[in-house]
Amino acid sequence: MSSVLVAGKATEAQALVLSAPISFWGGVDPKTGRIADVRHPEHGQSISGYVLCLPGTIGSSSAAAVLLELVHAGLAPAAIILHEPDAILLLGLIVAREMGHDVPIAVEFDREKQKKLAGHRVKVGENGNISISA
Repeated sequence: MSSVLVAGKATEAQALVLSAPISFWGGVDPKTGRIADVRHPEHGQSISGYVLCLPGTIGSSSAAAVLLELVHAGLAPAAIILHEPDAILLLGLIVAREMGHDVPIAVEFDREKQKKLAGHRVKVGENGNISISA
């Protein structure tokens, strides 16, 4: 079962299932949308335009600012799927929406179920339903 954390448009895109938690502050380059943390297993991978599946986040009060910058630059993920809510990260989407930007939908979905999305195109509905595209 999934639930909407921040409303956004329905989308369909390739899933990018991260194998480890990430900190957006210092872990994602807001100018390129790539994972910048050299210790992260997916270092160098772009998150832009993907259904980004996060098994967890590493907290930082600046994560919202990085996500806001990604939205503003057109480099945000198509959707964000979180194992559990991260209020600070999600604040970036809320602020971006208040500034007039279209924001990716953010959904809560178990990390074990996220793994099944790897390698697939995924649909995320406005109601939070997640399905693998045929």
